[in-house]
Amino acid sequence: MTLEHPRLLPMADHVRGKRSAVTCQLKCANACLGDECNTSSNPSFRDIASVALSRRALLGLGTAGALALIVGDAATDAPAAQAAGAAPAVPAGAGLSFGPIAPVDKAVDAFVVPEGFSWSPIIRWGDPLFADSPAFDIHSQTAAAQERQFGYNNDYLAIVPDASGTSGVLVCNHEYVNPNIMFPASSDPAVLEDRANLYKAAQGMTVVELTRPAVGQPWSYVQGGARNRRLTVETEFELTGRAAGSTLLKTIDDPSGRIVRGTLGNCAGGLTPWGTILSGEENFNGYFTAPTVSAERKRYGLAALTTSTTWERYDPRFNADNPGYENEPNRFGYIVEIDPQNPTAMPLKHTAMGRFKHEGANVIVGDDGKVVAYMGDDERNDYLYKFVSKHKYNPKNNPGARKQNRRLLSDGDLYVAKFTGNSAAEIDGSGRLPSDGLFDGTGEWVALTHKGESAVPGMTTEQVLVYTRLAADLAGATKMDRCEDVEPSLATGKVYIACTNNSDRGKAGKNAPADEANPRNGNRDGHVIELTEVSGQGGTRFAWNILLLCGNPATDSTTYFAGYPKEQVSPISCPDNVAFDSEGNLWISTDGAPSKIGTNDGLFKVPLEGPERGRVQQFLSVPRDAETCGPVIHDQDGLVFVAVQHPGEEGAWEAPHSLFPDYVDADGGGKFRAPRPAVVQSWRSSAL
Repeated sequence: MTLEHPRLLPMADHVRGKRSAVTCQLKCANACLGDECNTSSNPSFRDIASVALSRRALLGLGTAGALALIVGDAATDAPAAQAAGAAPAVPAGAGLSFGPIAPVDKAVDAFVVPEGFSWSPIIRWGDPLFADSPAFDIHSQTAAAQERQFGYNNDYLAIVPDASGTSGVLVCNHEYVNPNIMFPASSDPAVLEDRANLYKAAQGMTVVELTRPAVGQPWSYVQGGARNRRLTVETEFELTGRAAGSTLLKTIDDPSGRIVRGTLGNCAGGLTPWGTILSGEENFNGYFTAPTVSAERKRYGLAALTTSTTWERYDPRFNADNPGYENEPNRFGYIVEIDPQNPTAMPLKHTAMGRFKHEGANVIVGDDGKVVAYMGDDERNDYLYKFVSKHKYNPKNNPGARKQNRRLLSDGDLYVAKFTGNSAAEIDGSGRLPSDGLFDGTGEWVALTHKGESAVPGMTTEQVLVYTRLAADLAGATKMDRCEDVEPSLATGKVYIACTNNSDRGKAGKNAPADEANPRNGNRDGHVIELTEVSGQGGTRFAWNILLLCGNPATDSTTYFAGYPKEQVSPISCPDNVAFDSEGNLWISTDGAPSKIGTNDGLFKVPLEGPERGRVQQFLSVPRDAETCGPVIHDQDGLVFVAVQHPGEEGAWEAPHSLFPDYVDADGGGKFRAPRPAVVQSWRSSAL
């Protein structure tokens, strides 16, 4: 039989959610077209008894504390980046004011910034990382070369300056690959196997050093930097937490159940106060074929399929029915932690933080000194989680403190959210604002583990941590519209939840009726929730309200912008990643606007306080077919960073949709023909 790599074609009737058919297959293995993973009958808001406390009374009980912390690293004397995406300390400036750009039509292949700003890539797919790395040659790619070059489809982004402000490190996830635009079509078995090995090298994570001539200037990456590193599908990771060593995690290659080869589907992430990077393993199920279906496998979307990477043809661990590899899928779906200052340190996978399709994790230090991490499960009708560490953060800058802090996420308690609406009886799926003028209510964090042990009757601790979705089902958690990035503000302690969309909300037979936190049936544009802890950051009670119901207000009457006049905002669809600037404003990157409102994805600024609260303003637009990832806002430094993922996704090698970021065509005398995912920086031109 002749082997062929599956070629993917855009089909208009394929897409039910926010993405193109190509992205759906490659990124999440057509999750929206498969069977619903969550078939539990957890109650909606209208079935939950209302909490007998007013919103005002709840908010009066207490405020969430947060420590905006800067710590140093012994090796570099570098200030560690603040949690939740906040910018590091730099000389004070005028902030980042700009004139919002107009939406850019989805057929336009351009990176667009406001008037007075410039942009340039810092690093692109294939750029050499090490002194001996080969230069990128798109016509002669190898796995060995790719292991020493910047990976493909960059997603989560961190820019961590050193104390000098003129050096630092960039850390980036590489979520998945697209064979359609990386290579010409082939049916040669040897070529296809070589490419499958290259896909392993193109995914994972990159750490690369940065340099610039002065604070406020754009960055360049350093080939051969001492901290440069690639983590791939073959890199070893140490499992931590109480599931480490469990029989659920043992394989023929790792009978100890403690060392995992590789990380998969790395999506968003976060910076910790102690200077490490967190990365979420998201759509890991799409890398495995699993012909024997169990309840546990089905709940995680595992099925018999031909994967887009075809690894199951060449590597036995990616067929979960192969003897000795039945548990291999259980070893993915965790929060990964790496030390960007130490390229030899073994990265960690934290089982105490649960296993699901982690979009990412973002950390804040509560007023009791314990670390709290917020996490979303990026699946239709799945849940919002948080983790509270057992031990307290040590702010001292010495080796002992750093060692202690880098184990904080290995032991603690895991919670899942249950929401209650204040106007539940008025919610009918239309998205109409309730009579009290707010989508709001209260909520409870339900413990899945208590003092590190199972809090779910009938499940062991190991089962809760490995089959976390099933534990959350039993806990009666609220089904959400795809919680992607979840980040706390260091300025206020409030938590912002990007619910990207859920086209199945309210659909017959899907067991997820509209509720006040997810008030629109067929929610294709998504929304953003603002959550306020009312019994301390590590407590079990919260209040919440919807900040934004996204969409184009010119064509969608259900849009809502925290009460700000709709005619004065930029259209926004499918919120994905969020970040904060030094003034406490929220910045939102999007993933899916082309398929819904007909414009390219972008980055948007949203004030959270004062008369401009809810005023969405578009800062930039990414090229055709691309998704906006990252972002990082160093407004006092005058710089904004995004990772441009899957530009030209719907094209093909023979007919590219994009030539970003170099915009040269081999047929026209240029060097490259395919688009190259890249990390981009934008700055005010007048500042130079």
